[in-house]
Amino acid sequence: MSLNTLVNYISNSQITSELTKRISKNNELNVIGSSRYAKSIIIASIAKKEEKNILLICPNVEIAYKWIGYFESINDKAVLYYPPTEHLPYASINKSKEIEFSQLTVLSKLIKKKKNELNIIISTERSLQPHLINKNLLIENKLDLQKGVRIEIQELANKLTMLGYKKDNVTSTEGFWSRRGEIIDIYPVNNEFPVRLEFFDNIIEKIREYDPHTQKTLESINNIEIIQAGVDLLIREKLNNLSKNSFFNSEDINKNNLDRYLGIIEKKPSNIIDFLNKETILVIDELEDCKKFANNWFLDSESNFDNCAYELNENLKNNYIKLEAKPNLHLKFDDILNSLGNFNLIKFYEFESKVNIDNRFLLNDKRLNSYSKNIGKLSNDINKNIKNNEKVWILSAQPLRTRTLLFEHECNTNFLNNSNDIDEAFKSISNSTPLILKNKNNYEIEGFYLPIWKVVLITDKELFSQQSLFNNVFIRRKQRSVNSNINVNKISPGDFIVHKNHGIGKFLKIEKINITGDSRDYLVIQYQDGKISVAADQLGSVNRYRSSGKIKPKINKLGGTEWERIKDKNKKQIKKVAVDILKLYAKREKLKGYIYPEDGPWQDELEESFPYQPTPDQITAVEEIKSDMESDKPMDRLVCGDVGFGKTEVAVRAIFKAITSGKQVILLAPTTILAQQHWRTINNRFSPYPIKVSLLNRFKTVNERKEIYAGLKNNKIDLVVATHQILGKEIEIKNLGLLVIDEEQRFGVRQKEKIKKIKTNIDVLTLSATPIPRTLYMSLSGLRQMSLLNTPPPSRRSIKTYLSEIDMDVIRTAINQELDRGGQIFYVLPRISDIDQAVNKLKIMFPSLKFIVAHGQMNETDLENAMIAFNNGEVDLMICTTIIESGLDIPKVNTIIIEDSHKFGLSQLYQLRGRVGRSGVQAHAWLFYPNINKINDAAKQRLKAIKDFSELGSGYQLAMKDMEIRGVGSLLGEEQSGKVNAIGYDLYIEMLHEAISEISGQEIPEVNDTQIDLPINAFIPATWILNREEKLEAYKSATECSNNDELTELATDWVNRYGNLPKPVESLIMIMRLKLLAKKCGFNKIKLKKPNIVIETKLKNSTFKILKNSLASSVQNKFNFNEGEQFSIITIRGLGATEIQNQIDQLMLWFGSFEKEIKNFDKELLKKG
Repeated sequence: MSLNTLVNYISNSQITSELTKRISKNNELNVIGSSRYAKSIIIASIAKKEEKNILLICPNVEIAYKWIGYFESINDKAVLYYPPTEHLPYASINKSKEIEFSQLTVLSKLIKKKKNELNIIISTERSLQPHLINKNLLIENKLDLQKGVRIEIQELANKLTMLGYKKDNVTSTEGFWSRRGEIIDIYPVNNEFPVRLEFFDNIIEKIREYDPHTQKTLESINNIEIIQAGVDLLIREKLNNLSKNSFFNSEDINKNNLDRYLGIIEKKPSNIIDFLNKETILVIDELEDCKKFANNWFLDSESNFDNCAYELNENLKNNYIKLEAKPNLHLKFDDILNSLGNFNLIKFYEFESKVNIDNRFLLNDKRLNSYSKNIGKLSNDINKNIKNNEKVWILSAQPLRTRTLLFEHECNTNFLNNSNDIDEAFKSISNSTPLILKNKNNYEIEGFYLPIWKVVLITDKELFSQQSLFNNVFIRRKQRSVNSNINVNKISPGDFIVHKNHGIGKFLKIEKINITGDSRDYLVIQYQDGKISVAADQLGSVNRYRSSGKIKPKINKLGGTEWERIKDKNKKQIKKVAVDILKLYAKREKLKGYIYPEDGPWQDELEESFPYQPTPDQITAVEEIKSDMESDKPMDRLVCGDVGFGKTEVAVRAIFKAITSGKQVILLAPTTILAQQHWRTINNRFSPYPIKVSLLNRFKTVNERKEIYAGLKNNKIDLVVATHQILGKEIEIKNLGLLVIDEEQRFGVRQKEKIKKIKTNIDVLTLSATPIPRTLYMSLSGLRQMSLLNTPPPSRRSIKTYLSEIDMDVIRTAINQELDRGGQIFYVLPRISDIDQAVNKLKIMFPSLKFIVAHGQMNETDLENAMIAFNNGEVDLMICTTIIESGLDIPKVNTIIIEDSHKFGLSQLYQLRGRVGRSGVQAHAWLFYPNINKINDAAKQRLKAIKDFSELGSGYQLAMKDMEIRGVGSLLGEEQSGKVNAIGYDLYIEMLHEAISEISGQEIPEVNDTQIDLPINAFIPATWILNREEKLEAYKSATECSNNDELTELATDWVNRYGNLPKPVESLIMIMRLKLLAKKCGFNKIKLKKPNIVIETKLKNSTFKILKNSLASSVQNKFNFNEGEQFSIITIRGLGATEIQNQIDQLMLWFGSFEKEIKNFDKELLKKG
């Protein structure tokens, strides 16, 4: 709400009163000569003055998003975005549920409009087309639930089904619901969060919102409205009534698109106008442009009906329904305008030449010149404005810095910390004191001068020549379900698994086994000569087998020496690797790095100027990087995050910290395009500060390069964004402190060797979306610190990914759909030689299409010009090779078409797909291949993987999958790959950690999982968690807890999700707490051997004696230690004869004492170190 004060000022003026009178008198007004941002201020002022809603109609989605940004900078709570339906009206395709949910949410708000609540509804010309079911049906079909109300759970379930909600095991996505006993979870499509209802005797006891990602409950609420989650069931019911069969049957039911029959069930389907209050003011932005897009869509719809008429008619005939007339689902725009009735209408035109009519209002606003950090000139101009009695607003992401700079140039201003403080604002304006407001969004806005109102607005664009940091995106206020639950380690029946003690087998099922009266859940695993059952609380000993995708593992035999022999053979090789790792550790530990100071005020200001709320993962990553930089060891950290998840912002903060601490920085990018992208972003971000940022790439002339080299040598350049050009011998950098490497895997072998030389004794930050397996391995084995960015920004949507054999009709539809919403398209080919053929095909299909070609063999000037033209929106489609794989970040591009997709690597496909979907618009990736029988198995696996991992945050998982497809030879080299295939990747890494621990002389051996065999009912009842897969995930979550706090949090989470913990679950949590302590003590197994308790361990007797000495002497006598060849045995005499609860309590008490003693070991080791 930054500019609410400006809106108030204009709405209270006499000029605005006269303007609103003209609108009321003539029912129409043509406003001419204004930029869109100035127009948004005027529209908001009129809405406030008249206390009426506004419906703003834009030519296409791209322009609608700009308007959203403008209005959200004024009053974000007032903006409602009504997205247009993407598909043609008669097409038989799956419609976007997200778009439908958004439409229904807006419509529900319009139906139940609250008093004194003003809204600005933004949409495109498409919303005026007939595309909606009757308003009364939506009013009748909703559900209001209140705390304390009686409703039978089955009745609620039936109503949810009728409203279009689908049942699932876990509810984390809109439009779904789930049940666990007396708990019902629902994700209403009109609510920001899902809700959890707790029943007692069919009465709703509690209604609480919860986080869809973590499933943890949030705020308690008293009531919730649940609206329709789709209209297909309502349309189907109407079709049933029309059919003589009383039951409509068609493939369209499965495709979730019965909208194509709206014109059959209703003579006049509705549009958004039918849901508006008659007092609403309609605003049309650029009428002629709206007409152009509407008429193109009309022609496409005509063609769409002609193509689908036969199929529609046959479907209706088969259901004994007669097609009386052509359905009215597409109209000409002029016909729509003539049917608007008595609504007051404002038409906005940027240029006067377009309007040849009366009743016009000339604004004549003026755009401001850029001051390019010339604060002295700016101060003079502001003082002139004040003398002319003109009111000045300054909107800045750095308000305090702006105020200080102006004060230093004899220009007094007032910073309004609370942008809603109207009284303080008017006091400042009345005193002719310029008002500074904080720009919290930093949308694509620019300043203006409105001479009629004598108002001036100055933004960072004029102050610092700072362009919009981020293009306008619409962030729907939903906490979207992200890919945090995707788990490549998840095991399912039929998977090959590795058990540490028994070897490779096949997981069959989970079953409950009763042993001496004590029930537990067990995983049944098939081996060559039999089956074993592994307690579910011992899942830490079991991992999914992962090696090379081409190798089917050999299942081991139970018993015997085969598996131990395989492990022993590999252990020797693993020890060699461990020795090499420890040498690298030792070498790194000897290095001393620069200790950076703590953050200063500029650092805080830069971070506050970030226009979005950083994700939790970004905050954590930045904290970890700063901690590394402020230590005395050189940083070597990998930041792994999905495309568009905010790696650049993390790097920007680290770079800024280094520069403001007096150090120089290199940002190394693998391609010219990516380097240019980074330079543009960072130069723009740092523009308010005295920081010199240079770009070094192959486009630079010899003289320009020399100038950059000199600047680096004499410390005149703070940051150089460069390609491999920086790796030349002639470069000297006076005070290099930080090297940032983007997509390290894309550099060649020689370049990597040169990078190694630069990396000595300085901090290194590596950014990657799909880290190569070797890099991933280094991170997993602890050689390189790693920060994971798993949380998407609120605007980021998963990209809809389609796999298909090549089909030119599908390609035509995909291109038309994107052009229709004002977007651009990437058309990617694997080889340059394929481009001419693609150009000819597209010219025939789209004679008027504006396209451009880009590939690596073009000369530099032509390539740069092509990129600039595409970036500026001068062309619709770019035919290109993988040159766009990294770096191009163009928000208007939201469709990518990839021919011969089977010829690309998995990482390439992932990066290419990530080039779209940057603006919050639903993006589409079309991956085409020739006949499926002509591509090899590895290519099929790659295509399946890119389709399977289409959710947000899949980069890390894809890197693991890529390792499976390519084999581990690429990870560890061929010598080690055979070892990994024999025992599986996860056990290899576990044994590597154990070897490192053993060689480094740690007193307490590392234990991955302690087996506990005590007579106790510790399991998750099937009546408590009904779904088997969900139950397995619950067990896995329990085994992955690393401390007591995490176990407590898990138990609380379970109570929230499933209700009070049953006794067996309480026992399970207790066993897991014991297991945590046992692992820390180096105990491998605890079992009952009446009347004693027996512990297996690799502890040495000398170490155990120290632990035992922490106990009272009377207790020490109970312990007996027998050293063995593989395991030593600790016997606790007599404890096994007591009650089970006493056994666990005593073990917890004694192991707790051991843990304290172990901490003393660690302190002593630190002193020695």
